[in-house]
Amino acid sequence: MARDGIFDDRFRAAVERLRVPGMGTEVVAPLLSHLIHLARPRRVLEVGMGYTTPFLAKALAEAEELAAAEAAALVRKTRPYLADGRELDEAWIDSEPALLLPAGYREPYEPRFVAIDDLSDSGSSAPLVTEVLGELGLAERVTVVNSDMRGAVGRLPEEFRPIDFAWVDAWDCLYFFENFWELIDPDGGIVVMHYLMTYPEGEAILDYIAETQRLAPGEFEMLNLLESRKLRQNSMTVLRRTSGSRPRQYSDTGQRPRLGGQVREDALALARSMTEAAGQSPNRTPK
Repeated sequence: MARDGIFDDRFRAAVERLRVPGMGTEVVAPLLSHLIHLARPRRVLEVGMGYTTPFLAKALAEAEELAAAEAAALVRKTRPYLADGRELDEAWIDSEPALLLPAGYREPYEPRFVAIDDLSDSGSSAPLVTEVLGELGLAERVTVVNSDMRGAVGRLPEEFRPIDFAWVDAWDCLYFFENFWELIDPDGGIVVMHYLMTYPEGEAILDYIAETQRLAPGEFEMLNLLESRKLRQNSMTVLRRTSGSRPRQYSDTGQRPRLGGQVREDALALARSMTEAAGQSPNRTPK
C-alpha cells in the first residue's frame, strides 16, 4: 500500500463527501495521518467522527502493511550476520530498511481504532462516515461507539488500554482531559485536541491545562499550533504524556550507535522468530 494513498484520486473523491468547510479540518486531517505514521500507535481513539476518520483509518492500514514489510526486510538484512556470527555494524544500520530498531518489530503491529460519536450534530458529516469507510474498504478498521463523550469511557473495549493516540474534535475537551487522561499511555501517549485557541472558553481550557502542567511537573508536554489565517476552528493542542517515560538512549556521544547487547539480541530474536513462523530452515532467507 503506497504511503501517499491519502492523495490518490479515489480516496480524495470519497472523503470530499465528508468535508464540511466550517469544520476546519482540511489541513488537520492529512497532518493526523502523518502523525500516525510517525508514532505508529497501537490503540487510537477519535472523539467526534467526520472528515478526519478515513484519514486515520487509512494511515493505520498503511502503517500495518508497511510494518510487516519492514520486519521481513530487517530479517533479510540480519540473516547474514546471524549465519556468520558477525557483530552488527554501520553497514547494517544504513542498508534498507535503514535506521530501524529491531525491538519495535518483535510483536506484530496490529493497531486498533475506536471512534466515539453519538451522531447528534446536524452540522457534522459523522452519519456518512461509515458509508465512506465502506467504499474505501476501511470499515472493519474502525470500531464505532455510538455515545456522547460523557457516557463513553465505560463503553470502550476492555482491552483498549492504554490509549497511545487520541484525536479529540469535540466541544468538551476539558471533560476529556479530566476523565480520559488516565487511559493515555504514560510512556509517550499523544492527545491532539482541536480548536482551543482564539476564543475565551478554549483559552480558559488551555490555561487550566497549563496550570495542571505547572502543578504536576513531568506529567506531560504541551504544544499549541495555530492556523493564524482562520477565524475559528484554527488550532491544534498536542499533549504528550511523559509521567511514565522509559529512558531511550540508543547511541553514545557523537551518535555512535550501541549495536551490541539488546539491539543485537532483538535483531537476532526477530530473525529467528520470523524464520520459525515461516517454517524455513535457518539458512534460508525469508521472502
